[in-house]
Amino acid sequence: MDDVTIREARDNDAAGIASVLQALVAADKRSKPSDADFALSYYINGPHQILCSVAVGADAEILGFQSLKHATEGNPYEVKVGWGIIGTHINPKAARRGIGKALFKVTQAAARAHGVPAIDATIGARNAEGLAYYEAMGFREYRRLDGAISKVFQVG
Repeated sequence: MDDVTIREARDNDAAGIASVLQALVAADKRSKPSDADFALSYYINGPHQILCSVAVGADAEILGFQSLKHATEGNPYEVKVGWGIIGTHINPKAARRGIGKALFKVTQAAARAHGVPAIDATIGARNAEGLAYYEAMGFREYRRLDGAISKVFQVG
């Protein structure tokens, strides 16, 4: 992890974030949009965004990112208004290096600073890696949806 820097995402990171998303699509771990315009409008400058952090390797390549948004009325996951909604995306080639843990430290601090009492992670029920990651970060299952499991982290 010494060769990885965690920082806030910038507009010019959209292509690098898209590269992470595209690597996940290629690994059959994602089916949602993965282009730079989507990365910019949904993760970096998305509505209700609290923070989007990127993990940048020594060669300036974005290896992963984590997004935290405010849950507002009518959010797509039906998360309680006022909570946070998290998304974590790590390039498969950078897995198991502690990047997710480092990103979550920054996200946790942002949640506290913004008065977010709890963070929801809604993960595909067949995404064993994602479910294990959030469990390791301290998230606990609180509901099941069609094809997904929602876990919550109490920010406290």
